[in-house]
Amino acid sequence: MPQDIPPLAEVRRTTEKKRDAWWTVVLVDPVATPLVRWTAMWTRITPNQITWFALFLGLGAAACFAAGSWGWLIAGAALYHASFILDCMDGKLARLTGTGSVFGAWLDYVFDRVRVLACAVALMGGQFVRTGDVVYLWLALAVVFLDMLRYVDALQIFKIRHGMRKQIKARVREAQRAEDERELAFMEDLLQQNPTADLEQDQNRTVAEAAEAAGPADGENPEQPTTAVVDLHQEFRHRFPWYSRFRTLLLRHRIRTHLVSGIEFQMAVFIIAPLADAVAPVTIGAGVLLLSFELAIIYKLLLSTRDFTRTIESFEKTA
Repeated sequence: MPQDIPPLAEVRRTTEKKRDAWWTVVLVDPVATPLVRWTAMWTRITPNQITWFALFLGLGAAACFAAGSWGWLIAGAALYHASFILDCMDGKLARLTGTGSVFGAWLDYVFDRVRVLACAVALMGGQFVRTGDVVYLWLALAVVFLDMLRYVDALQIFKIRHGMRKQIKARVREAQRAEDERELAFMEDLLQQNPTADLEQDQNRTVAEAAEAAGPADGENPEQPTTAVVDLHQEFRHRFPWYSRFRTLLLRHRIRTHLVSGIEFQMAVFIIAPLADAVAPVTIGAGVLLLSFELAIIYKLLLSTRDFTRTIESFEKTA
């Protein structure tokens, strides 16, 4: 008997992220989301089982890559893409059925790294055996290093941003105890709640809506704004005014502005490069693009820390 699962449109709303990699939005979600609904309706497969299936397909892709010839490279690329579809399905199934777990999240992350390591060694090793060109050995190291760098960098940036927000919230709590000041909201949170908002046109409206939603505190004048909005990306937007329009354009289609992230890098190396039988040039090009976007994110973080310093100083001046 089929399980009671909502219509596909509701499944999309529940399982698909508001912002995601363009490869996932364009080439994976149209396949993965209907498959998740079918899986939830007709099977008892768990998210962790799908994670294991994804690993096995990834190892199968590595075995094909190791053979070296173009026909096997095509087979490996197909298996890798199928593995990535399953990798996206496990999280969607967990969100849809409420069967996610902390261990499942860990398993998914570790298996992703194992798959990348195995496929990088197999792909570049197969090409080294095929051509005798030592550059492929260096490319194997480069792929593993860049994959590690991407995720380590993302983790550290998250920790730094979390720390800045935590310090600002602590200052606001001190002000509230002293003077019963306004509530606090971060502009990036407001934009995540309304990802298609145009900053140039809708920023004031977004702030006003947040203030209205927060409502006045007890004993406070209802006409007085109750929400103070902190924007830790103000200097970045000032330096690059076109970014807001670019961001809005992409997010209308759920595509995040980080156009070459770990996902796109992996797909370039393990799918596009084998299909084009151009492993070395495509890998080098994808690596350069990944590093360029990572440097842009680091630069954005640098400007954000300056906004943070100015915000903290503003609290000290009003203390």
